[in-house]
Amino acid sequence: MKRFPDNFYWGGAIAANQVEGAWNQDGKGLSTSDVQPKGIFGGVIARKENVSSIKDVAIDFYHRYPEDIKLFAEMGFTCLRVSIAWARIFPDGDEQTPNEAGLAHYDRLFDELLSHGITPMVTLSHYEMPWNLVTRYHGWGNRLLIDLFVKYAETVFERYKDKVKLWLTFNEINMSLHAPLTGVGLPEGSSQSEIYQAIHHQLVASAVVVGKCHEIISDAKIGNMLLGGLLYPLTCSPDDVLKAMEENRGWLFFGDVQSRGCYPGYMLRFFRENMIELDITEQDREHLKTNTVDFISFSYYNSGCASTDDEIIEKSRGNILSMISNPLLPCSEWGWTIDATGMRILLNILWDRYQKPLFIVENGLGAKDTLKDDFTVDDDYRIAYLNNHLYQVYEAIEDGVDVMGYTSWGPIDLVSNSTAELGKRYGFIYVNRDDKGHGDLARYRKASFYWYRDVIRSNGETLVPKM
Repeated sequence: MKRFPDNFYWGGAIAANQVEGAWNQDGKGLSTSDVQPKGIFGGVIARKENVSSIKDVAIDFYHRYPEDIKLFAEMGFTCLRVSIAWARIFPDGDEQTPNEAGLAHYDRLFDELLSHGITPMVTLSHYEMPWNLVTRYHGWGNRLLIDLFVKYAETVFERYKDKVKLWLTFNEINMSLHAPLTGVGLPEGSSQSEIYQAIHHQLVASAVVVGKCHEIISDAKIGNMLLGGLLYPLTCSPDDVLKAMEENRGWLFFGDVQSRGCYPGYMLRFFRENMIELDITEQDREHLKTNTVDFISFSYYNSGCASTDDEIIEKSRGNILSMISNPLLPCSEWGWTIDATGMRILLNILWDRYQKPLFIVENGLGAKDTLKDDFTVDDDYRIAYLNNHLYQVYEAIEDGVDVMGYTSWGPIDLVSNSTAELGKRYGFIYVNRDDKGHGDLARYRKASFYWYRDVIRSNGETLVPKM
């Protein structure tokens, strides 16, 4: 029987800047997301010019969360991954006292979740930070941000210690290598040395916050979060195998530092050979060594290939990463390869590497859904994608991998991070709004809504080997 562990968390994952809207309400400050109106690749704007963004309203989760949480409960969610907008708590990031209106909002959100028996998992920084920290302090390039982030974390730990027991530090922390403004608040074109120094500050901050979480909430678990950029060698050439290993290490090293407590030797070699000299103090090393994470969380959408052949130019862009397309796999409408077996492979790689519990906190299919005249959506393609990936999660559990739970990305339609689209839909719940901001924001259940409800009710028994 394909039953998952009895304590397995089932649910979905969302991010404040992609669902909340209310970008300037209740004392919220300007964030890096607010000045990227067209997503990561859309550039920066000046808000004084009155330029609006689809994210300014998003799906209005800030005001409509009770309605949405009720729908999540109807599906049987036992966990919802959310993020706190840092700029709602400290609008400029460097205030002495927090914004009470922001704190009170998340009190209400967590209370609503708990009233429906849904465990909140909270990401402290999900692709946004107060814009003032970028313009005044040069983002995470400034060591001072460690203290400012720790203060923010301590504030929310103290406030929500009786309500939130699952925490994550930074969303897809390895993404900073590919989108430095979004990840570490550095301008595009920053040098490798500048980016890795900012990443180091973030890794130290993450470690300190892990320690603070354990001190303040003794029964909490706190993890990191990686973008699972799984790469295969394009051929069986040893050179391609070595290239794939090196490329995978480029993102796995973040997990190595946060789980093992030090920089691995291969990264020290990379720094030497690329003339990168980081300012690492003995105190930094001690923080990293003594404050390792309790579990590993990650996103997985697609896989890619690595090759040493310079003639190979066909690439697909997937979740910020540019990967060589796998010629043996199909692709989504957005050119992302669909590789369900990669889920099992990645789970086994991470388990073998870290021997820490794993949590799949993002996985899903972005597609152009059609709302029919009877207000239904037939999204069998999404059902097939999720079924096939979840079946591979089951197979990994059978392999002996300790998997804590699964939260699909976008249980409700939301604004995509990379290109700020609403037309790229992930949800089990259709939100009636388009990329131009037209629509009444009404919510409608898709076919996948009922499918996922049945998967949760049966604890995975309704999954089939392949659709």
